Amino acid sequence: MEQNLVKFVREIYQTQDFIPLHAPTFNGNERAYVCDTIDSSFVSSVGEFVERFEKQMQIFTGSAKTIATVNGTAALHTALYAAGVRAGDLVITQALTFVATSNVLYHMGAEPVFIDVSPVSMGLCPKAMSSWLESEAELLDNQCVHKASQKTIRAVVPVHTFGHPVELDELLTICTKWNLVMIEDAAESLGSLYKGKHTGTLAPLAAVSFNGNKIITTGGGGMVLCQDTKLAARIKHITTTAKVAHPYEFFHDEAGFNYRLPNLNAALGCAQMEKLPEFLTKKRALAMAYKTFLMGSHFHFFSEPGYAQSNYWLNAIVCPDQQSREQLLTHTNKAGVMTRPIWKLMHRLPMFANALRGDLNQSEWFEARVVNIPSSPVTFK
Repeated sequence: MEQNLVKFVREIYQTQDFIPLHAPTFNGNERAYVCDTIDSSFVSSVGEFVERFEKQMQIFTGSAKTIATVNGTAALHTALYAAGVRAGDLVITQALTFVATSNVLYHMGAEPVFIDVSPVSMGLCPKAMSSWLESEAELLDNQCVHKASQKTIRAVVPVHTFGHPVELDELLTICTKWNLVMIEDAAESLGSLYKGKHTGTLAPLAAVSFNGNKIITTGGGGMVLCQDTKLAARIKHITTTAKVAHPYEFFHDEAGFNYRLPNLNAALGCAQMEKLPEFLTKKRALAMAYKTFLMGSHFHFFSEPGYAQSNYWLNAIVCPDQQSREQLLTHTNKAGVMTRPIWKLMHRLPMFANALRGDLNQSEWFEARVVNIPSSPVTFK
């Protein structure tokens, strides 16, 4: 399998050079728009491209409002803050995620509660979440409280892992029952649909990332998706240092964040948004090619859930066991085809070792078997 996969990937990308996991594609107006910002001298937090980029995202996702930020972590921090999460609160999320999800909570003084993922989505499992809440939580004065510690469980952050949407309807029903606010971590799922609706638009708030390895990039960059225009106005305010508008005075009415996306980065984003439909088409074709290639083997291609249309940000192979996973990783990387294991589960990291958690059997099963394979958009010839 290892040799055949290397050969197949090289045939797809038609190169004998090193093949990265996910490289950015710049074949549109990126250079022209960036040069426009340089010529205008508005390269920082003021300029036309920031508003244009926000509007493009608003239209593409169907969000009520979108607010650009300096990166995806800042977007998630802002969304959690706007949702009322504060120091001492508990927030339900998944152990199978990139560390930024938990880092945000750590620096807010909040604590993650790690719940298992679903075999269908590789994201937060509704059954596991409901079971943990029924066992460990109670409603007191209409607040969800952890029985043992008496800490308030404030929010739920599901992650659309590798772009595959979680079971949102079921999770939202549980959130309503337990008076929890949901914030979608849609960092990886730009272009993914849940029952025809764009991820990040079913919950009140969501966060998207435009890191260099995402489906589109602004170099860094992130976006808060907000479904309440009044709340969105406050988010815009607090991400721009909470400065009250005035021709020359500096007055700030609360302790805000300096999370503004520079105009220079937004220019790149505007050009990338113009190419996004093309990227999505190419990535879906690539995913289907991988799926066909792996049919009949002992290696399983992880496909989108039946209720969703995924962007296939990072394609994933589920290996038969951990030994075959290690063999695949070793051989492909030695051959110059980049592959990587899934993230180490959050509760295995020292800063989150003592976090509350439920049974994580499914998360641990994926951790031992999943390998990501090259996923850059490519034109098939």
